[in-house]
Amino acid sequence: MSRKKHKHRKSVPAQLPPPELMELVAIVERTQSGALSAEQHAKLKTAITTLAFLMEELRKKQASLARLRRMLFGAPTEKTRAVIEAHSPQSTTSPNRAGENEADLRAKAPGHGRHGAAAYTGADKVSVPHPALQGGQACPGCEKGRVYAMAESSVLVRITGVAPLGATLYECDRLRCNLCGEIYTAPAPEGVGTQKYDATATSMIGLLKYGTGLPFNRIETLQAGMRIPLPAATQWDLVRAGAEDLAPAHEALIRHAAQGTVLYNDDTTMKVLQLTREQRAAALSDEVSEQRTGVFTSGIVATRDAQKIALFFTGARHAGENLGALLARRAAQLPAPIQMCDALSSNTANDFDTLLASCLSHSRRKYVELAESFPEEVRFVLQTLREVYKTDAQAHREGLDPQARLLRHQAESGPRMEVLARWMRAQLDERRVEPNSSLGEAIRYMQSHWTELTLFLRTPEAPLDNNVCERALKKAILHRKNALFYKTLNGARVGDIFMSLIHTAELNHVAPFEYLVSLQRHVDAVRANPDEWMPWNYAATLARYTAGAGPPG
Repeated sequence: MSRKKHKHRKSVPAQLPPPELMELVAIVERTQSGALSAEQHAKLKTAITTLAFLMEELRKKQASLARLRRMLFGAPTEKTRAVIEAHSPQSTTSPNRAGENEADLRAKAPGHGRHGAAAYTGADKVSVPHPALQGGQACPGCEKGRVYAMAESSVLVRITGVAPLGATLYECDRLRCNLCGEIYTAPAPEGVGTQKYDATATSMIGLLKYGTGLPFNRIETLQAGMRIPLPAATQWDLVRAGAEDLAPAHEALIRHAAQGTVLYNDDTTMKVLQLTREQRAAALSDEVSEQRTGVFTSGIVATRDAQKIALFFTGARHAGENLGALLARRAAQLPAPIQMCDALSSNTANDFDTLLASCLSHSRRKYVELAESFPEEVRFVLQTLREVYKTDAQAHREGLDPQARLLRHQAESGPRMEVLARWMRAQLDERRVEPNSSLGEAIRYMQSHWTELTLFLRTPEAPLDNNVCERALKKAILHRKNALFYKTLNGARVGDIFMSLIHTAELNHVAPFEYLVSLQRHVDAVRANPDEWMPWNYAATLARYTAGAGPPG
């Protein structure tokens, strides 16, 4: 007969509450039998106030943790529907919620992610004739008709892998006279032998480094793996010399940007290892240079008509100070430009008049961060702003001019923004929301910048947000993430020149590589008349130049 073994647990005495908590429990029990003394009333009131404070701090902490998660891992999306459905289950119960139409609720059809043959505009084309047939011959099938050449060929795409920078070895024959010893070497092809690295090599390195954030040492490793060595030091020598050839076009971009109608600006932190005290003092005033220790890359995007220009400036100055230096070159007869930025004082630190517009996305993001704590309030704000963005998108799709776009916003977005303004006033005036809470702070932020946030309701061409500049700054952020720093201020200048030309080309739907190559191959023409070599007009200039008309201008 087996004996069952029992495991005996060691008894643990119950943990007693602290004396302060026991005293509060006694006070609460006292309320059942009689009135509290003044001292007990004060102590209970303090405890309740402290509890309310801790609960509100917990809500703020949750919002801060959510913000931290987005900083570390990135937000998958901040679209209104995704935010609402993630934190408001009742919002998905009805298929026709207020403010949504069937197009919003209809799921996108999944795509295969492949590109058609027409997308490969940079591919080499090889014509493959039919091995047995030609146009006009008898049909081998029916033997009665005749075949003819069709307008469209059957197109096949084949992708091959190559090194970013290729190399060609030219083996020139050498012959020696057996009597006199004279050596005769075959002449090299035109352009070969004068310089080892072509303009395409410099352009490719600049595009990899400053356009896609690939550091020099990684390019060196990649090239070594393809058995075409390219040391990091050589890469730097090439882009440094290339930047001098590109400088006239970059200077022209700055001059054109100063005349822009809308100027977007913002900055991000950067690191320059050898930024001297003298260089910092030269960029800043005496009182500012003593206090400021940071280094920044400012992004400025200027738009005028169909032209878009992106500029980058790295150094001790903030975005507002760099914008002030840019506006110093603005023509005096032009009206004040529209300046779009967030509400940081560093973005408006200049002495020039602008029509200031604040970023609606920044204000909206403050509510997105609170979706978990205040789902109903956040849903109302996001749905209201979504309709404003829909109106703006529709105006752009219809190709409305600035005045017609303004009238559309005044008719459709104006009433919505007025409803939002009344709702915010009611939340605070009627004490529905604690002013010092996280939601109260988001409301007060929007109220304090309401005039700048709603400039698009009063001024033609005023944008809704600063997203175009934030996207531009991703170039600098990607470089900082991979290369970590610039060594010197001159290295930062080289990066700024390449980034500015590359992203400006992208904004104007021009291939950056081809643009950089053209600028370097026609250095003298660019220096003579850089305005003819901007991304939006260089193709026509190049066509005239290559047609034999001589250097333009």
